[in-house]
Amino acid sequence: MKIAPLGERVVIKMRESDEMTKSGIVLPGSAKEKPQIAEVVEVGPGGLVDGKEVKMVVKVGDKVLISKYAGTEFKLDGDEYTILSQSDILAVVSEAG
Repeated sequence: MKIAPLGERVVIKMRESDEMTKSGIVLPGSAKEKPQIAEVVEVGPGGLVDGKEVKMVVKVGDKVLISKYAGTEFKLDGDEYTILSQSDILAVVSEAG
């Protein structure tokens, strides 16, 4: 199944958070922080938001940094995704180089 976001919405898949701290302590599921880096899976067409045209800046495959509690989580074909407005994306993350 495929999902096509409307307007200036973006579908992302969260990256798995580390299960171990840098000092080697294994974290139980309830102690893990929600990851904030995700991969863009689908992008809406953009359009008008409050009477202003919104152009889509992110594209499928981008790694992005999102607001901590942004979006709505959902499951599709057994995978977990989040759908959010492009304005909830704080930055595009790239490898230093």
